[in-house]
Amino acid sequence: MRVLLIEDDAEAASYLVKGLGESGYVVDHAEDGPAGLSFATGGTYDVMIVDRMLPGMDGLSLVEVLR
Repeated sequence: MRVLLIEDDAEAASYLVKGLGESGYVVDHAEDGPAGLSFATGGTYDVMIVDRMLPGMDGLSLVEVLR
């Protein structure tokens, strides 16, 4: 399963990427809203984990654009 993690907190993102990777998931990580949008539109993901408060574009706006 392929996961897109959009999280600006480096420590939280590192923990999630490590844990999900150890559980067999393939994880791509974006550090801000615009990067997350680029990943999401350029790839195929089974699930996205999106932080609500992101630099550049908040998580709710990002999801709205993708919908």
